[in-house]
Amino acid sequence: MPSMESNKTPLLDEQLCFALYSTGLAMNKVYRKLLRKLDLTYPQYLVMLVLWEREGVSVSEIGARLFLDSATLTPLLKRLEAAGLVARTRSAQDERQVVVSLTDAGRAMRGEAASIQEGVLCAAACAPGDLVALKQQLESLRGKLADNT
Repeated sequence: MPSMESNKTPLLDEQLCFALYSTGLAMNKVYRKLLRKLDLTYPQYLVMLVLWEREGVSVSEIGARLFLDSATLTPLLKRLEAAGLVARTRSAQDERQVVVSLTDAGRAMRGEAASIQEGVLCAAACAPGDLVALKQQLESLRGKLADNT
């Protein structure tokens, strides 16, 4: 990024935040198209990814994994439950905790979702190694930014 002189007005195309924001928008468009066949939104897909990794996860654990608060996550989970993909129950150990599990339909969707990542790789038209390196850089940046908030 070019250095900024104190009297120079910042330019949009020189902003890292705008590059990240506009790339995120483009990525979401790709996912929206690919997820249409599953009738999932991108945030719903992220929740399903967490549950396909491990079932019986508390709402707070899902929120921590996805960097979402419960006020954002709860309506999302309600829609997934209404679609018959997840079930929410109170924890037997702690009534304050809600545990989210996949239904049979939610488990079955995992196979249907297997092609999503391949579609994203095709849309990105980058070498897989380049995408892995970019992902690692973004995760490092996210960690540094989180340390400063």
